[in-house]
Amino acid sequence: MEMIKHNPVTGSLVEELKLIVGGGNVLADPEAMASYSRDETPHIEPHLPEVVVKPGDTAEVARVLVLANKAVVPVTPRGGGTGLNGGAVPIFGGIVMSLERMNRIKEIDEANFVAVVEPGVPLVELYRAVEDCGLYYPVYPGEKSAFIGGNVATNAGGMRAVKYGVTRSFVQGLEAVLPTGEIIRAGGKFVKCSTGYDLTQLIVGSEGTLAVVTEVTLRLIPPPGSQEVLFIPFIDLHQAIRAVPEILKQRTSIAGLEFMEKDAIRYIEEYTERALPFHEHGAFLLAILEDDTQEEVYQAASRVAEVCAQYGSVDVYVPPSERAKRELMESREKLGPAMRRHGAEELADVVVPRSRIVDFVTLVKEISRRYEIPIVAFGHAGDGNVHLYPLREGMDAKKWEARLPRVMEEIYRGGASLGGMISGEHGLGFKKTAYLPLTMSREQIALMSRLKTAFDPNHILNPGKVFDAG
Repeated sequence: MEMIKHNPVTGSLVEELKLIVGGGNVLADPEAMASYSRDETPHIEPHLPEVVVKPGDTAEVARVLVLANKAVVPVTPRGGGTGLNGGAVPIFGGIVMSLERMNRIKEIDEANFVAVVEPGVPLVELYRAVEDCGLYYPVYPGEKSAFIGGNVATNAGGMRAVKYGVTRSFVQGLEAVLPTGEIIRAGGKFVKCSTGYDLTQLIVGSEGTLAVVTEVTLRLIPPPGSQEVLFIPFIDLHQAIRAVPEILKQRTSIAGLEFMEKDAIRYIEEYTERALPFHEHGAFLLAILEDDTQEEVYQAASRVAEVCAQYGSVDVYVPPSERAKRELMESREKLGPAMRRHGAEELADVVVPRSRIVDFVTLVKEISRRYEIPIVAFGHAGDGNVHLYPLREGMDAKKWEARLPRVMEEIYRGGASLGGMISGEHGLGFKKTAYLPLTMSREQIALMSRLKTAFDPNHILNPGKVFDAG
C-alpha cells in the first residue's frame, strides 16, 4: 500500500476543532488525554493522541473529518475503549474522535422491530431500553459497558452466536461519515434488499478504517419465553469438545455453548471470590438454552445432558434460582478480566471450523509444551471461536520476549492450517496486522487496499489498523 505522510496537529487546528464542537469537548492536555492512549488490550504500549475531540452529532463529525482530511491529520474513532487488539489506540498520534457524547437511543420502533441508536450507546442501556418495550437484542459479547459503535466496528460476537449469529446479523442500516465529510445512509428499517452493493455489511467489521458510524439501525426480536443454563463438567477438554457436534445435532434450543479448562475456572474463582460447582474437574461446557416455553427448555436440557453423559460428563449442574443462573453467566463474562489480572500479556481469538476445535486445542497444547509457556484455552465451542491466553508465570523477561512472538505466530499458522482465521470477534486492530497474510491471499489484501483508498483517499481514518501501515 502506498505510504502517505500524515501531518501533526497544529495549534490553529485545535482552535478550529473548538469552534466545531465547543472548547469543553476538546482535550489537549496530556494528563486529560492519557485514558485515550490505550484500550483494554493486555500490556499494550500507550500512544498519546495530540488532541481528543468529542463531537455531539453527525454534522460535527463531518466537519471534524473535513478539517482533518484537508490537513492530512490521522483520526482514530473511539467508543468505550473496551477493545482487545488496539483498534482504538492512536498509534500515529493525531486526533482521537471519541463518540461518547453521541449516546442517544433515538427510537425503538416496535412495529418494525428495530432500534435506532447512536454509536456511543452502551450495550447495557440498549438491553434495558429494549427489554422495557418487550423486545430482545440477543447479541451478547459479554462486555456490557462496550458501545454499540465498537460492536459494529469489530462485528462483535459473544455467547449467543450459535443461535443468533453476530453483530452484523442484526445491523439493518447505518448512517456513516466518510473521511471526506460526505454523509451516507445504507440499509434501513426494511428486512430485505437486493438494490446495489451492501455498503452496510461492508462497513460492519471494518474497525473504523472506512467511515465513522454515527447511527445504527438494529434488528430486534421477541424475547424467548424461557431460558436455562447448564454447567457440565468433564474429566478433560477432549471429552468436552467431542460432545459439541453431537449436542448441536440434537434439535435443541441451544443459544450458546461455551468451553473452559480447569485453569480458567480457577482464575474465575480467584477473581470473583466465588466457588463454582464441580471445579475439581478438568474441563467444562456451559450451555445456554432458550425457547418459547419452560417445558421445551427442560426437554432440551435433558437431551443435552444425555449426549454429554455419552461423552463422559461427570454430572450436570442446573442453577437452582435466577440469581444462581445470573452468577454463573457473570462468571463466564469475567474470564477475560480474570486472566488479565493474573498477568496475561497476550490474547488470541482464533476461529476454526467447529469440527477442528479438538485438533486446534491439541496443536496449541503442543506449542505450549515446546515453548514452556502455559496457554489457557476457553471460548465459544458452538461456533469454533477459541480464546487463548499465554501466561508468563515467572519466566525471565528476556526469554519471554524472545519466545512469545514465535508462540503467537505458530498459533495463528496452526489455526490457518485447519481452515480458520486469526480473529473470530475481536478484530485485528494493529496487534494482528502482521498475521493477516496467513489467512488472506495477496489478491484479497490488495482488493481491501483499493477499497480503503476509495473510501479514504488520504488514509487518515484509523491508519495502521487491520492491514494498513499508514
